[in-house]
Amino acid sequence: MDTPTLKAVTLTHVRYQRGDQLGHFLAWISLVPVFISLGGFVSHFIFRRELQGMFFALGLLVSQFINELVKKSVQQARPETCALLEMCDSHGWPSSHSQYMFFFAMYFTLLTFKSTGVWDTNKKVFVNSLHWSLALLTMYSRVYLGYHTVAQVFAGAALGIVVGASWYWVVNFVLFRYFPAIEESSFGRKFYIKDTSHIPNVLKFEYDNARAARKTLASNSKSD
Repeated sequence: MDTPTLKAVTLTHVRYQRGDQLGHFLAWISLVPVFISLGGFVSHFIFRRELQGMFFALGLLVSQFINELVKKSVQQARPETCALLEMCDSHGWPSSHSQYMFFFAMYFTLLTFKSTGVWDTNKKVFVNSLHWSLALLTMYSRVYLGYHTVAQVFAGAALGIVVGASWYWVVNFVLFRYFPAIEESSFGRKFYIKDTSHIPNVLKFEYDNARAARKTLASNSKSD
């Protein structure tokens, strides 16, 4: 009886050469998409439930779906170095990690420069420079660690930028008009889904309302 071929779930399994400190660092950088998905968007849904954030996350899923379609259509092999890692079961063009990070950086940049009253321009530039730096480091890590060629990561970056900008336009110029209806729907009311895009400074708005509610509660307690 033939022994079946086994495959591993490689979501967080990134290999690097023992003793290579730069490789160790870049292996963690390569996991940034996982941290964003699980730590960022899952936490956002649990605690914030903002429609903009939810459509942002949906866009990343759409982007990854497009990535898989392109990979299966092109079927370009990964570099020979990837075979040595014994972790390369899928095709290599375009890089999904690069596409994910550049989608994230593009969408976040467009979103922050659209918003008003939260950060000044210098803060927006600083915050977005961090995201673009992480995107570039992730792209570099995939080549350095041997998972992709230079062409594959650049293809992923380009596709991520294009899809990210396109999805931003779809959400903020087409789907945006349906946000109030989603907010008022039975689903929106049940799960406290909200849209605060009409509020210039959400942080200040929540701060002021929290203080006002506490003062009202204290006033009612005294009157009782």
